[in-house]
Amino acid sequence: MADSNKRHIIKTFSWRFVGTIDTVVFGWIITGNPFVGLKIGLFETVSKMILYFGHEKLWYKINFGLDKRIKARRLKELESQRIINKQ
Repeated sequence: MADSNKRHIIKTFSWRFVGTIDTVVFGWIITGNPFVGLKIGLFETVSKMILYFGHEKLWYKINFGLDKRIKARRLKELESQRIINKQ
């Protein structure tokens, strides 16, 4: 499970990096100024990080769909404990 989380985190940051480079290049092409492209890319990255943080906090408060997953995880843990105890 931990390896899966690390993979998701690395994919998230690498995709964010690719998206930012894309924005910088398009900003540079449109304006003809690489510094304007960098400013646009920086603004885009910071604003999306702030929006993502707010989005995550909101979903944390909503708690939508977590009850079923938590119950399912607990059932799996109980079943695995029963199997271990039988051995």
